[in-house]
Amino acid sequence: MYAPNTKINPTPIILGIESSCDETAAAVICGRELLSSQIISSATEQAKYGGVVPEIASRAHTEAVDEVVNRALKEAGITANKLGAVAVTYGAGLLGALLVGLSFAKGLAYSLNVPLIGVNHIRGHLAAAYLVDKDLKPPFVTLLASGGHTAVLHTRSYLDFKVLGGTCDDAAGEAFDKVARVLGLSYPGGANVERLAREGQNTVKLPAALVKNSTRMQFSYSGLKTAVINAVHNAEQRGEDLSYADVACSFQHAAVDPLVKKTVECAKTLGVDVVTAGGGVIANGYLRDTLTKACQKAGIRCVLPEKKFCTDNAAMIAAEGLTQYLAGNFATLGLNACAQIPLIGG
Repeated sequence: MYAPNTKINPTPIILGIESSCDETAAAVICGRELLSSQIISSATEQAKYGGVVPEIASRAHTEAVDEVVNRALKEAGITANKLGAVAVTYGAGLLGALLVGLSFAKGLAYSLNVPLIGVNHIRGHLAAAYLVDKDLKPPFVTLLASGGHTAVLHTRSYLDFKVLGGTCDDAAGEAFDKVARVLGLSYPGGANVERLAREGQNTVKLPAALVKNSTRMQFSYSGLKTAVINAVHNAEQRGEDLSYADVACSFQHAAVDPLVKKTVECAKTLGVDVVTAGGGVIANGYLRDTLTKACQKAGIRCVLPEKKFCTDNAAMIAAEGLTQYLAGNFATLGLNACAQIPLIGG
């Protein structure tokens, strides 16, 4: 029977495993100290198809998971029997991909007789800020911007979050990827939109990604995406010259500026003096610069994860795993992978 020792160690050594999409990752932390972080990506293979193919991702995870865990342990300078827990992403993500990491984590936790910790992928993104500031403590306001979610959260404690506002349709990261395809840019779309935007100017009239006259704070990326499509198609039909770099730059402003503005406004309204952020879109240089400057102007400290910890990685999973470990939230071997889970549930 699987019944690991549940005596809480304040500074446990935790292995994190991430396999929700196209990155197979493993990382080791001791308390909040990051000892290692390794990633084996199938992004190059996925780029041939213009996006992530679930079957290819699952096969890649199967081939890479043992190797990436061994690399992480070697970099950390420890053997598996020193681990105090194994944390793993159980959702949200591609079901087949998640099952690879989850199955490996279950087997390892069982063999070592240590706690298994199921981590919500999005909560992992939120926890990435703890890798930057090891003494970071709530309350603070967090901007979440990823391929699947966009929201502003009041982080009231390590385990208690309140959604202050979010998207009513597409997520910011999804919009970046769709605009990339419209502009003929390759996968990964978001990073390529940012590169192209550096060459352009904010001269194309586009709607800001914010629902006006709403009783709630709501962002909307569907209309912005459609406006980009219309701008490109209309120019083509008229035979007009349209700078794709200007389109990318204008889109980036319309997508990012409302997020920054509302995040800082929420922090000021709540009277908190720290803003954090997480999710793949937070790797965007324009967003990082704009949010940092807006926070400085408002007298608010801005804590942003390194770019490598904004995109999918296992260090953030281990960081959130520590939070769940200290709260005694352990999983059983019956834990299943979930393609979709609540934004901040789990």
